[in-house]
Amino acid sequence: MTVIVTAVFHPLDGHTAELIKALQNTIPAVHEEAGCRLYAIHEANNGTITMIEKWDSPEQLGAHAKGSAVAALDEAVANHIASPTTVTTMTPIPAGTPELGTL
Repeated sequence: MTVIVTAVFHPLDGHTAELIKALQNTIPAVHEEAGCRLYAIHEANNGTITMIEKWDSPEQLGAHAKGSAVAALDEAVANHIASPTTVTTMTPIPAGTPELGTL
């Protein structure tokens, strides 16, 4: 069963570009991790940066969370965020067609 995660980053005023750059620099290491199907950042209208993730299994997500790539990412963004990152873990609920009904 795949796992979907959103991680919402709250940039300090004037630090959005630096936060994005820090994420862009650390994302390639995550893309190399076992089980990573999607790890992509998006800028929201409210000024936050949201990471949308898809992992093959809860176990692989757990390994990611404890791994060196996340440690490097956390260190890279630390001086650019106003508050702790809001992380939500979700289980897909299929609906409609397989292509359009799941992430």
